[in-house]
Amino acid sequence: METLIPRSKLREVARRFRLLGDPVRLEILNLLHVHGELTVQELVAATGQSQANISKHLKLLREAGLVTRRQDGLYAYYRINDPMLAALCVLVCSQVQAVVETTD
Repeated sequence: METLIPRSKLREVARRFRLLGDPVRLEILNLLHVHGELTVQELVAATGQSQANISKHLKLLREAGLVTRRQDGLYAYYRINDPMLAALCVLVCSQVQAVVETTD
């Protein structure tokens, strides 16, 4: 039977959704979407999280190919690497907002 996602790819799709299921990672991705490129220090300041925590989340996002890193001297700059990521977040956020508005 034909499916939207091939069975062989379901684990990878689930893995990506798990990565997106963390509020800190979503906040990082939201900031990167709005600002384009940010350093770890800028992300720490914007989120109020520790540098170790931000670095841990960035490592996971980078290993999954969702963000990329550019080194410039002492600073590492991160940006979104997957253009579909923003579209997915906008779609989900719009749906969440619609549900909230109908339940108020």
